[in-house]
Amino acid sequence: MDFSYVAYTKDKSLVQGKVSAQSVEAARSLISQRGYNIVSIKSAFSFDFSKLNVSLTPVKPKEIVMFSRQMALLLESGTDIVAALELLQSQVGDKMLRQILAQIIIDIRGGSSLSSAMRKHPKAFSSIYHRAIAAGEAGGNLEIVLRQMADFIERQEETNKKIKGAMSYPLIVAVVAIIVVAIIVMFVLPTFMGLYESFNIELPGPVKFLMSLVDFLKNYGLYLLIGLVALIIGILVYFRTPKGKYHYSKIKLKMPVLGRIVQLTELSRISRTISLLFKVGLPLPDILNLSIAGTDNKVVSEALTNVQHDLIRGEGLSKPMKKNNLFLPLMVQMVAVGEGTGHLDDTLTTVATTYELEANERISAAIGLIQPIMTVIIGVIVAFVAMIMISAMYSMYGQL
Repeated sequence: MDFSYVAYTKDKSLVQGKVSAQSVEAARSLISQRGYNIVSIKSAFSFDFSKLNVSLTPVKPKEIVMFSRQMALLLESGTDIVAALELLQSQVGDKMLRQILAQIIIDIRGGSSLSSAMRKHPKAFSSIYHRAIAAGEAGGNLEIVLRQMADFIERQEETNKKIKGAMSYPLIVAVVAIIVVAIIVMFVLPTFMGLYESFNIELPGPVKFLMSLVDFLKNYGLYLLIGLVALIIGILVYFRTPKGKYHYSKIKLKMPVLGRIVQLTELSRISRTISLLFKVGLPLPDILNLSIAGTDNKVVSEALTNVQHDLIRGEGLSKPMKKNNLFLPLMVQMVAVGEGTGHLDDTLTTVATTYELEANERISAAIGLIQPIMTVIIGVIVAFVAMIMISAMYSMYGQL
């Protein structure tokens, strides 16, 4: 927050200026440190377009990973927080992150803590991140927490990339297949059909069907395309509603092959989140709150919410998980072991690693399986069209 002030110096000269601080008291303290005697101070409203730009543009996860590692290294070497932030601000390549760090430095100088300053920038620092930083500040192990957060974000980003790759590959192949078939049906076939019709001969049934299909697509193809686009837009709009988001999340978990990958990915992310936050000292109800906020899957969010309610009622963590089939047996058993031994963070780290390995293997197998399946489908369609054209040609020769 900016404050404008009027003050006088030791030689009784009036000065005017602005200062950024967390509160009026913090602003007064900063002005006094400059050797000024305050006459008046008030909040100064200003609209900064650069701040608006920062708030609308998210910072890439890899930038946060690099920042966290470098910040941990500087703190470990004995550099104070403000000096470390100033050094990183001058070196960071991302413009948005550089502006955010400048605002964080101002807030810290105004009396704010690092975690409180980071909380104002959710596009760069998630709720899990700044809560972990707050725990690190309280425990005096900030550099350790920063490294743990860097590892956590890095693993999440790698997993997300693999999931997107596994889901986008079949879509790309399917689109290419549709384009190839459309070119054959709309441009290649009409040429041959025109040739056959010019001889005025009786064509086989499959050829007539294909010709009727080509004519139908020529006459009504535009309307079909408009209807398909409208249907896709309608589905996307529905999936943005609360009910639609839940159904979409359920579909992702029920999909053949990919559903298991999505489930393993969600469980590994939950396990790593709980492990990390438990290690830094947050209570389990707060950890589950952050885990719920950290997932986009509404089915998983609902399951975690139910676990949280039972946890607050005193049922622990493993027993509520056992009630829901979403949580696989290995996770439930390891959570029970962790609760019994007091090493929940270690057992959940093992669970996360196991599920990540299984998910990676399934992603590789899925991609290896999808490629030949799509190739066979395209081959069958092209072969069907070719057989119809050849049969029509032989029929024409026979009748001639």
